[in-house]
Amino acid sequence: MRRPVVVRFSAIAATAACVAAVGVALSMPEASAAAAGATGYASQNGGTTGGAGGQTVKATTGTQIHAALCGRATSSTPIIIQVEGTINHGNTTKVSGSSCNTAADRIELKQISNVTIVGVGSGAVFDQLGIHVRESSNIIIQNVTVRNVKKSGSPISNGGDAIGMETDVRNVWVDHTSLEASGGESEGYDGLFDLKDNTQYVTLSYSTLRNSGRGGLVGSSETELSNGFITYDHNLYENIDSRTPLLRGGTAHIYNNYYVSLNESGINSRAGAHAKVDNNYFKDSKDVLGTFYTSAAGYWQVSGNTFDNVTWSAPGSENNPAGPDPTSNTTVSIPYAYTLDNASCVPALVTRTAGANKGLLVSDGSCTVTSPSPTPTSTGSTPTPTPTPTATPPSGTNLSLGAGADGSSKASGTSYGNVLDGSLSTYWSPSASTGSISVKWGSATTVSKVNIRETSGAAGRIGSWRVLNGDTGAVLTSGSGAGVITFPSVSAKKITFEITGATGTPQVAEFETYAG
Repeated sequence: MRRPVVVRFSAIAATAACVAAVGVALSMPEASAAAAGATGYASQNGGTTGGAGGQTVKATTGTQIHAALCGRATSSTPIIIQVEGTINHGNTTKVSGSSCNTAADRIELKQISNVTIVGVGSGAVFDQLGIHVRESSNIIIQNVTVRNVKKSGSPISNGGDAIGMETDVRNVWVDHTSLEASGGESEGYDGLFDLKDNTQYVTLSYSTLRNSGRGGLVGSSETELSNGFITYDHNLYENIDSRTPLLRGGTAHIYNNYYVSLNESGINSRAGAHAKVDNNYFKDSKDVLGTFYTSAAGYWQVSGNTFDNVTWSAPGSENNPAGPDPTSNTTVSIPYAYTLDNASCVPALVTRTAGANKGLLVSDGSCTVTSPSPTPTSTGSTPTPTPTPTATPPSGTNLSLGAGADGSSKASGTSYGNVLDGSLSTYWSPSASTGSISVKWGSATTVSKVNIRETSGAAGRIGSWRVLNGDTGAVLTSGSGAGVITFPSVSAKKITFEITGATGTPQVAEFETYAG
């Protein structure tokens, strides 16, 4: 597998005491970042509203998230938890109370309901710490990054799943999340998005799933067929070995997703599963749809999909690929309204909108990007719009000239130093379609603007990106497209430009930096 390294209580008095102990600040109720409402199957069975109408709580540690859950009057009292910063094992402990059931090694949403967890401000990263939903309902998880969760090695969390749901879960909407690993099972990772043991009415939308052996499953075995009614729409699956998803029974609606570099297999419908697969774009991948690794057949209805450089295996006793000319072998009825974007625009559309810190951008159903609600921000702060790079060259001295450079990877024939040589004919490319390039200095340098210049032959390939303080890893800004990018002035020895989505292999000719 081609795996680029990812750079990377019930009484009022008891409630107040729990909150004060961990420094959680409560505010008056305000609108959730998910105000536009859940889509897909999460909109059915009474709908998914999360913590709408409840208190808004700010959390910067996992312990504070647990304390917010435990500080509610009951396990079903609505609450919106705004998360900012890095959540990890070091700041996540078990908190006890009558309205919660938490654990120290994961974010535990167990035996609760009516909760929204949403990333705000500079972003929420769950680092090596998974989110576990169990015996719960009406949950929204939005605008967060979950990365490098392990089931073996150290530290372990959540059985190795970035987001995992099991045991009588109902109505969960996971939206605009970034789910990432750095390898497969042999490296200690499991699935990015797993649903098991009677989990139903779930939507995964506008999210990225990257660099993993397993994208996710529905059902833990071919005799555990109690799961279903799952929607996957406008997600990016990139550099995944298999399970995008693996369906064991149940019904799934899979539409307008962008699949790149599925290395072994993709949508695996088996054990009687029914999948409606509409207007997706599959690129540079193998066996993207079918029944694989079993003789227990699954079914699919296909329409409007694009297969770009997709290869197919020959049928066998335990492999039944749908291609090379996929046709439907069932019909699937969808109970909710939806509008399909044409598959031809899916790569650009998903690259721009999918993942955390994208301003919750979505499609209007006609290949046009729109914003259904403000970018989530901390309580009381002013929403920060997603920046759009400009083409006007900045004035002043290019601080990159004479500096050093490094990065996450480089394609054959390219060099990190090429982005500092003042020439548009030389360039750096990552070894995959995503990666990072950094400019570094011997001493702290003040920077508030960068100019990313692509080669003329690769103009427009860069999709989503983040600019990072290379010293601390803090996200300075995020957006899409090359050009001049501004952000609040920062003093650092290293500034990193991280490409998180692209329509082809990027070619960065120059990475210019400016003080103002």
